[in-house]
Formats: sequence, C-alpha cells, structure tokens
Amino acid sequence: MKKTLLSLTVAAGLLASAPAQAAEKLTVLLDWFTNPDHAPVITAQTMGFFEAEGLEVEIVEPADPAMPPKLVAAGQGDIAISYQPTMHAHAEEGLPLMRIGTLVETPLNSLIVLKDGPIKDLKDLKGKTVGFSVSGFEDAMLGQMLRSAGLSVDDVELINVNFSLSPALMSGQVDAVIGAYRNFELTQMEIEGKPGKAFFPEENGVPVFDELIYVVNKDKTGDPRFAKFLAAVEAATIFLTNHPEEAWNAFIEAYPNLNDELNKRAWADTLPRFAKRPAALDAGRYRRFAEFMAEAGLIKEVVPVETYAVEIR
Repeated sequence: MKKTLLSLTVAAGLLASAPAQAAEKLTVLLDWFTNPDHAPVITAQTMGFFEAEGLEVEIVEPADPAMPPKLVAAGQGDIAISYQPTMHAHAEEGLPLMRIGTLVETPLNSLIVLKDGPIKDLKDLKGKTVGFSVSGFEDAMLGQMLRSAGLSVDDVELINVNFSLSPALMSGQVDAVIGAYRNFELTQMEIEGKPGKAFFPEENGVPVFDELIYVVNKDKTGDPRFAKFLAAVEAATIFLTNHPEEAWNAFIEAYPNLNDELNKRAWADTLPRFAKRPAALDAGRYRRFAEFMAEAGLIKEVVPVETYAVEIR
C-alpha cells in the first residue's frame, strides 16, 4: 500500500519504538460491515498503529450483526464491537462479557423527519406514523422522547419498515423514523434530494450513552493484548483527528468500494464522536443509562457497573 511521506514518518517512528518480537494475533469482530464508524480501528490497521504495539489484528465483518458479542462470549473471537444498550441486556442475560473501551462516545441513533415536512417539533408527531427496524430499545427511546413532548407511544402508529428507514421516510410511507443514524441517513437523504431533520434522544429525555463499545470475554479481561489494542486505537484516533484526509485516503485505499460521497461525508460527520480516551470509563453515565433501561422494562434490575464494565490501566 502506498503511503504519503507523513504516513511513512509516523509509522517509522512508531515501529522504531516497538520491541523486536513476533506479533501477537488478535481478532476483532465488527458490529456491521466496515464503514466510517470503525475509522479508529481501520486507521490503527492501515497506518501501522497495531503493528507498533506488536499486534497482528484480523478485522472480521459479521454474517449476522447480532452474533459478534455472543461469539466472543463463547471464546470464538477476542474483541467484539457492540452497543452500550445491548451490553446492559447481555449483562442481565448472564453472558460472560466485559466492556473494556469505547469507540463512539455519543449516541448516533436519532428520530428523523423530512426537513420540509409538517413535523417541526416532537409534539407534531401526535397522530402520525413512525417507522422502526428493531423493537425493544428503539421503542423505549421513542417513548421517552415522546414523553418529553407531552405525548406517549399511544399517540403515534408504529410501522415496522425493517431496515428500510430512509426510503420509507422519503417515499411517504411513514412520517418519521426512529433508529436512523444521524451520520448516515441524514446525509443519504440530502444526497437524494430529500433533506431530513433529526431529533436527538440525548436532547429529549434519554440519558446519553456510548453508541459503540469494545467488549471481551469476562474471563479474559486481564489479557495484556487488550491494553495494547486500546493504546493503538487511542493513537489512531488522535492521528485521524489531526490528519483526517490522510486517514481517509488510507481507508479508501484499503476499501475502495467505500469511496463515495456518502461515506466521505459520514467520515467527517463521525470524527467528533470518537472516544479520544477509549479506555476511560464513566461509571456514573453507565449507571444512569442502566436505570433508564430498567424503568423502561428492558432490564429487570440495575446491577453494579463493575460487573460488566472495566477500565484497563
């Protein structure tokens, strides 16, 4: 792979400080197909940050997006990218998983309407249709957002549009969609000439949460490779923050099929949301969100944060 002079200089400096020893293999299971949400991991791979930590990382796209955490729990993978709401549910189910780091430290999930449509405020959703893909957390999130506007889920009609969120909204099948990502669906709609407007859950009654996290098998939390992984991801995040265009060029060289306007704009839109300190843990924030999930009936009880999340030092 060709690299610019800056890339070579950075990589050379990193490798010079790395001990001369055989690379340790590590498998990372993505939550979805490769996309700009994974920029820190991909940048760590393409720009040599994993190599500098003595790691040989295999990045695997899932055949089934629900499986990566379960595979890691079963010992069939080292690290899985997952979601904080899912982590709380898995903790209650007793899956032997532990959150060790954060990839995207703000929600990406949102409720989206047509920018030029009749819905200017959440209260305008009364009597309207809302499309969704996955019931459960999305229902609870929508319910809380509606309550913040003096409404309830009984005031709207829910329609399962599967994973066709933005097409269902743009075609007029529904008046709004819940579960759309603000860094993708909004841009997709604008590109297609149907601009959207997003209502953010964290601004409408839902406690802030980490959209994407790193989880490992609880019995392997002390594996020294994980600290190296997080160090590499942190360095990569700082690099792509300082040099987003160069990191983007390396990304599309590795994944040329993603070289389009949607992914390039999503790359820029997601950049501010990556955790600059991926290993850091805000236990209070996790506890507040668990309490929200318990109140919504998504989990039965709020268990201690330390039973499912840790800060590796």
